[in-house]
Amino acid sequence: MNASETSVHRRSALRAGAGAALAGALAAGCTEGHGAVGTSTKTSAETPAGAPAQTTGTSDASARPPHSAPAAHRFPGQPVQIDHGPRSRRRVALTFHGQGDPAIARAVLAEAERGHARVTVLAVGSWLDEHPEMARRILDGGHDLGNHTQSHVDISTMGEAAAYAEITGCAQRLRRLTGSIGTWFRPSRSRYATPLVQRLARRAGYPHVLSYDVDSLDFTSPGAAAVTRKVAGEIRNGSVVSLHFGYADTVAALPVLLTEIDRRQLRAVTTTELLT
Repeated sequence: MNASETSVHRRSALRAGAGAALAGALAAGCTEGHGAVGTSTKTSAETPAGAPAQTTGTSDASARPPHSAPAAHRFPGQPVQIDHGPRSRRRVALTFHGQGDPAIARAVLAEAERGHARVTVLAVGSWLDEHPEMARRILDGGHDLGNHTQSHVDISTMGEAAAYAEITGCAQRLRRLTGSIGTWFRPSRSRYATPLVQRLARRAGYPHVLSYDVDSLDFTSPGAAAVTRKVAGEIRNGSVVSLHFGYADTVAALPVLLTEIDRRQLRAVTTTELLT
């Protein structure tokens, strides 16, 4: 595809913005970890049993009323475990594991918004406990916000009660901060949810589990160029890309990646929009 003069100007502006954002992010440092990939189990979607009703005593640092967030809902015809959207539409979803230094998270969101992209953030509950203002920052940017368990442990190895507590713990925090349990659930430290985790997620109010078909491997800190090459080499219509907050490489890679997405005439949207 040919790149127009407008795209060239946009690429230069995005790279310039990335330099400023990356400098701030590097000064703040980064702290997030990641886990292993599991095996896929896909079944047909079922109606959720309902969301948890409890709340926690954690206080929101903001004085404003909670930002209203969309709730999880069922997408007819989609499997319980979703790893990509329709291949017939020129849309992709960039999804971020929400944990790590909030300064880097803000830099990632700023770069996405500068590039006219909307993303999906799967937040860790303990991260929201420490940084409750991030829930509003994500939603105010027009992004999806979902559940990535309460403490980011290996949920696939846990018993039923403990695994359910991980899902509902984060759901309760999301509900208190935003008015809903969030739009999506993604298991922690696993690419795919086990049948047990799928069942527990439905019980907690999530009809679908969100996986991905493109892994950026940004959590290995391979350098911004490597992150961009990995994603650009695999992304296609309907792709769901796994990325992370908390890594400076991701901030630096995002403007170039968004330019490549634009060059291919793809559009970076929330996962909800990808499937709607």
